[in-house]
Amino acid sequence: MYPSEIVLPMKEQLTSHGFKDLTSAQAVEEALQQPGTTLVMVNSVCGCAAGAARPGVILSLDNEKVPTNLTTVFAGYDIDAVAKAREHFAPFPPSSPAIALFKDGELVHMLERHHIEGHSAEVIAENLKSAYNDFV
Repeated sequence: MYPSEIVLPMKEQLTSHGFKDLTSAQAVEEALQQPGTTLVMVNSVCGCAAGAARPGVILSLDNEKVPTNLTTVFAGYDIDAVAKAREHFAPFPPSSPAIALFKDGELVHMLERHHIEGHSAEVIAENLKSAYNDFV
């Protein structure tokens, strides 16, 4: 498990933009039962999370349509919450970072690490905006 002094500023980058930090399996279940659309960002300490995923997901919120609920779990830190979120990501394998969009509890769009790594924050944002426009 990563030390809090490393993880907390990375969490704050999202929570300061309206993301709810889910730290338990129960919190993930409750979030995914909410009506409307729910975005789940699997945050990570890796460089592609810092350089593309977190900035990209924040940029994606500059759109006419945005998810009803913004949530995040942190890989290597919120162990139970991440495991529960990943159960809902099936058939996609575990990936960090990752970004999943749910509509009324059903997975409708998924960005795995290989969709994030090597891409700019702007590319990530445009991908997510397109998903929001289709599903929100």
